[in-house]
Amino acid sequence: MTHAYSGRIALIGDRSPHVRSHQRVPGLLDSLRERDQLDLDVYWIPTAEVGALAGFDGIWLLPGSPYQSESGAIAAVQAARESGTPFLGTCGGFQHAMLEFARNVCGAAQVQHGENNPDAEDQLIVALECSLDGHEGPIQVRPGTLAAELLGVERSVERYHCSYGLDSSRLDLLREHGLVFSGFDDSGDVRIAELPSHPFFLATLFQPELAGDGSRPHALIRGFARAAAAQAAARV
Repeated sequence: MTHAYSGRIALIGDRSPHVRSHQRVPGLLDSLRERDQLDLDVYWIPTAEVGALAGFDGIWLLPGSPYQSESGAIAAVQAARESGTPFLGTCGGFQHAMLEFARNVCGAAQVQHGENNPDAEDQLIVALECSLDGHEGPIQVRPGTLAAELLGVERSVERYHCSYGLDSSRLDLLREHGLVFSGFDDSGDVRIAELPSHPFFLATLFQPELAGDGSRPHALIRGFARAAAAQAAARV
């Protein structure tokens, strides 16, 4: 089968054979090509080498924190948010998307990531009371959101590989500036965030790339790929 070119994707992250998420990505791209006829031209960009991203149709900030360059990860999120480029952030991508939004949109310029700056007084991203490293857990999805539209369910079970999350006491600050929290665990802690004013801006604390055996892309990854393809088509 011939697959039409579907756009250029920037995969932001410090690629490592030890990060399971990174190992999964090539197979997911093959599946998108075979099952969805989405032939994406993919570029891996280390966080320390993030530069101009204007030529990309989608930006995916992958897991693997602490990143070599926090500022590079933040710059990738900012570029996607300000340009309207489809964005997906997973695990560390979620954490740094929250940092970018708080600093550059909410004016909370001093907020920090607890893993990167454990002694900082103003931590937006904090150590979880119970590590989710290697765990699965249920997600309650808020109806009427992008996440609900893509998942097609109000409850899902997702896989994690992280020990840090968003400080729940700071949610109102982010909400007041337009961020929507669309997925929560059973304790009410945020697991999905999105930006309705953006064509496609979705961040998950869980790792959808780890779903199943890797032969079928998760619905959120498929949604991101389709948004990137639509962005590429709009350029023509």
